[in-house]
Amino acid sequence: MDHGEEAARILFEAFGTINSEAWPTMESARREVSECVERPNLCVGVLDGERLAGWVGLRPLYAKTWELHPLVIDSAFRGKGLGRRLLERLEENAREKGLIGIALGTDDDTFRTSLSRARIDRSNIFREIERIENLRAHPYEFYEKCGYMIVGLIPNANGRNKPDIWMWKSLVEE
Repeated sequence: MDHGEEAARILFEAFGTINSEAWPTMESARREVSECVERPNLCVGVLDGERLAGWVGLRPLYAKTWELHPLVIDSAFRGKGLGRRLLERLEENAREKGLIGIALGTDDDTFRTSLSRARIDRSNIFREIERIENLRAHPYEFYEKCGYMIVGLIPNANGRNKPDIWMWKSLVEE
């Protein structure tokens, strides 16, 4: 069964409640889904019976570290551990492909972390990252719980005081 339209709906609805600029139309969400399933990208979904409950994409960024983009769970299924399960499966598939790391950017364009309240420059960027606080359910903490760490940020990536928080996880045993 093709779940492309369900995937687009989940993406459109999930980000529409957070930031309607991310995928402002169903057509833009459909294009994102189409890109995610193109080779060599990886795309993993989780089903509840026949219904798509969530999905995650992975695309080339560097030779051995690819970018997670996006991860989305249908609102009816949030809080049930599906995001973690999707990440685990995606990481397993990435290892099978010979990848050694996954990077991701998690935007704070809705002022949900302390980073959006700071004027970030070269004198304080690392201090602000170290002191980051989650003000309103920003997903960076979810990724931290799944083994990802903050490796940097782009301070005004999405406009003034709207940083993109960059995270990374090693897929190899240390």
